[in-house]
Amino acid sequence: MQRLEGKTVIVTGGGGGIGGATCRRFAREGAAVAVLDLNPAAAEQVAALIREQGGRAEAFQCDITDRASVDAAVAATASRIGAVDVLVNNAGWDVFKPFTKTEPVQWERLIAINLTGALHMHHAVLPGMVERRQGRIVNIASDAARVGSSGEAVYAACKGGLVSFSKTIAREHARHGITVNVVCPGPTDTALFADYKQGAGNPEKLMEAFTRSIPLGRIGQPDDLPGAIAFFASDDAAFITGQVLSVSGGLTMNG
Repeated sequence: MQRLEGKTVIVTGGGGGIGGATCRRFAREGAAVAVLDLNPAAAEQVAALIREQGGRAEAFQCDITDRASVDAAVAATASRIGAVDVLVNNAGWDVFKPFTKTEPVQWERLIAINLTGALHMHHAVLPGMVERRQGRIVNIASDAARVGSSGEAVYAACKGGLVSFSKTIAREHARHGITVNVVCPGPTDTALFADYKQGAGNPEKLMEAFTRSIPLGRIGQPDDLPGAIAFFASDDAAFITGQVLSVSGGLTMNG
């Protein structure tokens, strides 16, 4: 069964590991997918693969830190695909250093991408959802937001802020038929995680430590995330809002 037949979905960071896997899953579920990414070639690669497999997708370059870029991408999505039914805020970036070794210029970029960018996307998409009295928003945070993570202080702060923001928006817009939920990946084999391992100085030892600490015995893969994201976007989750779900192989178990 295609749970998202006829829906228009925006995925930010859609050209990356988790983002690309999510775009492909939504297409298989019957959605028309707007693949938003700062890297237009990466976005087009994902969109082209979806089209080759019989799905519907369009690629849009978008800098989520730039409100004009966000507004243009949302308008282009509505014009070329349809009014936005589902927003997946997935784009992210990190610097892997102890906090005292970071600089304010890095904080500013971390906040702009991981928090302000998501605010831009909500602000651009929510009015249309309110007008139509329906919508699904799924925000991709991190287990770092729930339990902390050494070397990711500002990133964790941004993702913690996104969790709190999501719960507040869920309350404000429940009466409009809009749900807002959060998926928190644990360590996942993406380009961002590769950077994290290099920043640790001993990638093999870090990988071994993570693998031992995850009850299911392995690092997450990008394809481990889209099922939870698609569930929150579907009518199967119509009575679920303001919730946070870790997809981490059991690394964190919060009630």
